[in-house]
Amino acid sequence: MRQLLLLIFVFFASQWLFRKLRRANARSQAASQGTRGGTGSTRARSGNGASGAPQLPDPLVRCAECGVHTPRSETLVVAGQRFCCSDHAHRHAARPTGRDAR
Repeated sequence: MRQLLLLIFVFFASQWLFRKLRRANARSQAASQGTRGGTGSTRARSGNGASGAPQLPDPLVRCAECGVHTPRSETLVVAGQRFCCSDHAHRHAARPTGRDAR
């Protein structure tokens, strides 16, 4: 019975210690971000603890020829439309338009 109580006490003590260390780590990161020449606003320091501005993923855009979704940075823009590869851009440009399409 004593061993069980000791085990429960050790568990709760370790949980308390981990929370305390996590808070101290978060405070030190917030303080280091404040001394890097930031704006000093609390909004700039709040967040998930990552340094700098959060990196957003590159949005996916649809190829005008085949419909495959590709990251915007990897697409080709021809005549205002986005393509996943140069072959699809050439194929789309070779397609007849207007009255010729009939």
